[in-house]
Amino acid sequence: MAALRSLLFNVGYYLWTALFLSIGLPVTLLPYPAVYRFGRMWVTVILWLSKALVGLSYRVVGLEHRVEGPAIYAVKHQSTWDTLVFPLYLHYPAYVVKRELILLPIFGFYLLRAGMIPVDRAGRASALKRMMRAAESRRDQGRDILIYPEGTRLPPGAHRAYQPGIAALYGHLDLPVVPVALNSGLFWGRRTFIKKSGIITLEFLPAIPPGLPRKQFMAELERRLEGASERLAAG
Repeated sequence: MAALRSLLFNVGYYLWTALFLSIGLPVTLLPYPAVYRFGRMWVTVILWLSKALVGLSYRVVGLEHRVEGPAIYAVKHQSTWDTLVFPLYLHYPAYVVKRELILLPIFGFYLLRAGMIPVDRAGRASALKRMMRAAESRRDQGRDILIYPEGTRLPPGAHRAYQPGIAALYGHLDLPVVPVALNSGLFWGRRTFIKKSGIITLEFLPAIPPGLPRKQFMAELERRLEGASERLAAG
């Protein structure tokens, strides 16, 4: 039964995405707020499909920890699901995304027009500088910035060293960092066909204020984010 429900969801997901990309091309000629508002419709339908076809819903806790004005949101990354939901809860969040996504036909153009921040993970210092300039621009627009500190999706309970991008953003932009824990990988796994029914929990944690020394900041971010994610993974 789970396989059939997952098959129906995947068919609906790709059909809706193809339709969305086709009918929305004229929207990409408009400023980023219009592109983003149109994109929220895509997200809303996908989340509805996951609930209706798979029985997978979600709850959000800690909304009071979101920051007024622009902030950096450091998110645990376990699933495609965690790339979808944040436009519904943050202010036009500019995701830090790998450059390869921007190069995808049509979809990459949407990401670019929505003001996402591409980073070439092989580019090192020069890539980091370009990311900083783009992030400054998004901050000056009053937008939130979203980054996955580990740089890739990992299954629940797994952990890898945090990438230098989060420390660079924190030190350069003078913004608070809000850690965001979740357990989406328990239900919508990395590179898995089967989607499980249940309730994903997304938790905003108290913000880390700007101005901490780099090592102290990284240690505090990891302590909060990993601790909360382990708690959610344990149920």
